[in-house]
Amino acid sequence: MKMRFSRRSTLRIGAAAASAALLRHAPALAADDETETYGLSTFGELAEAEDFRNFRYVNPKAPKGGLLAIQIYNTSGNQNFETFDTFNIFVFKGDGAAGMDATFDSLMSGSADEPGSLYGLVARRVRISADKLTYRFLLRPEARFHDGSRLTAKDAAFSLNILKTKGHPTYRTILSEMAGAEAEADDVLKVTFTPNRSRDLHLVVGGMPIFSAAWWANRDFEASTLEAPLGSGPYKLSRYEQGRFVEFERVKDYWAKDLPVNVGLNNFDRVRYEYFRERQVAFEAFKSGQLDYVEEYTARLWSTAYDFPAVRDGRVKKEELPDGKPTPTQGWYFNTRRAKFKDARIREAIGYAFDFEWTNRNIMYSAYKRLTSYFENSDMKAQGKPGPEELAILEPLRGRVPDECFGEPWIPAASDGSGSDRNLLRKADELLRAAGCKRDGNRLRLPDGQPLEIEFLDSSGALIPHTEPFQANLRRLGIESRIRQVDSAQYKRRLDDFDFDVVTLALGGSQTPGDDLRIVYGSEAAKLPGSRNVAGVADPVVDELIARIARIDNRKDLNVLCRVLDRVLRAGRYWVPMWYRANALVAHWDVFSRPATQPKFTTGAPSTWWWDADKAKRINYQP
Repeated sequence: MKMRFSRRSTLRIGAAAASAALLRHAPALAADDETETYGLSTFGELAEAEDFRNFRYVNPKAPKGGLLAIQIYNTSGNQNFETFDTFNIFVFKGDGAAGMDATFDSLMSGSADEPGSLYGLVARRVRISADKLTYRFLLRPEARFHDGSRLTAKDAAFSLNILKTKGHPTYRTILSEMAGAEAEADDVLKVTFTPNRSRDLHLVVGGMPIFSAAWWANRDFEASTLEAPLGSGPYKLSRYEQGRFVEFERVKDYWAKDLPVNVGLNNFDRVRYEYFRERQVAFEAFKSGQLDYVEEYTARLWSTAYDFPAVRDGRVKKEELPDGKPTPTQGWYFNTRRAKFKDARIREAIGYAFDFEWTNRNIMYSAYKRLTSYFENSDMKAQGKPGPEELAILEPLRGRVPDECFGEPWIPAASDGSGSDRNLLRKADELLRAAGCKRDGNRLRLPDGQPLEIEFLDSSGALIPHTEPFQANLRRLGIESRIRQVDSAQYKRRLDDFDFDVVTLALGGSQTPGDDLRIVYGSEAAKLPGSRNVAGVADPVVDELIARIARIDNRKDLNVLCRVLDRVLRAGRYWVPMWYRANALVAHWDVFSRPATQPKFTTGAPSTWWWDADKAKRINYQP
């Protein structure tokens, strides 16, 4: 299973970090201790001027129309890749439907050209106190919900407060240092933070969804529901069949359609998400035109399966698009809450049994590189021995972190490509013995005498070809393992309850990490059901480093701190890292057009694209 996060949801859970608000052009003082701005940015000036008309990577004259039929590729909150039973995606209960985030507006909206920047959406401007603990968002009086009722500061305050108290654990965690939100007037939202606030918390607040307080007045916010909550966004639910598809229609009179942050976006009249339990069934649906756009994550299929008539005659296009998003940390994650994985030497030994070089050549057509870092392919990745700046952070931690943090960072060993490298298996055996494990015939036993057995949990069979050779090497070490493929509902329950040995995830990252790291690596998240800390990382040093990262106010120091965190996490052997590639693999029916310019930090597909009626007619494609 791949778990990724959309840019919109990433802003909401804080992966797009920010520092104190920085201004461009002459700011107007709202009060003696307040500064007023039209946007919020991370470490420098905003790229867009106050009077900007649209982002550079969109076509402001893009026509509206047509259908985008896709699968869900990114999840947030309680969303599930394979099914849904609720339209409230912001709580713990249920399996949330795809696409629901597009039915809600937020105070501000981000740019795909700037990591950690926000421009006005529901809020036209922001007033910030000198101590950065109070933010007043000035709301647009024209903001409206889909039923025509006015969206006010009361609704925004209700939304932030209820997400903090009753939202999904992700939201509760990231909003924990928000002291409260209140409506000072219909168009003035006051948000206060505690002195312990992180650098990016105001951006998190700016990206949160806004609900109708009146609509929820007599409803249970924490309950699953197939009644679509009232929203104010560019789309609204039009029809669905539970567990099979959910379709949205563009709101023709959307109140914010002409704002700069929306110009050139939301171009499809209809957006439909189709659900399939089997990968092959989904692919056949694409070949038949039931889906018109797909992202491919398996190199083997990309190389062998896309040779069908519509590709050969040009009706379907295959493309590799540069992808500026942070590299996901995809791997087999150990559940260190379980006694058998407590010893890092055992976890490292298991990793030696995975032969990436053989797998990449024989199964993945040599299309991938090996992941080695939690900040892969970025300036935040630790490389070589720590320099003076890193050592200044590490020295006070000496004795609390492994000694290897002061040398070369740990990287998974390269194999001889045979599929069963004897030298690596010998190293694995030495580590297991050093950890107190003993061989009993063909079975390896833990120090307590119990056999070391591993269950690989997944809801999809896509990675079985990659896992089976891994299992074969584990057997050579005396470790029995099995793949447990369960339905999506059971998979989500077990993941939420941390009821697994090893699970495969691809967790998305950020160009500007901050408080969001607590969700994935923080000690508190390790105990919180439904959190993204699947490995159960619970290290006080990691917590301290995350706290410093969340408050640092410049890019240079952020990079240094992240390199130190990278060294410490890699020394923990919390995962068996998999692989990555820099380009995104997409295929689509030739019915779309796109802007000439691609965003810096995403492919722009298909969010900046539009339906091209002439192309559709040319290939006789009927949506």
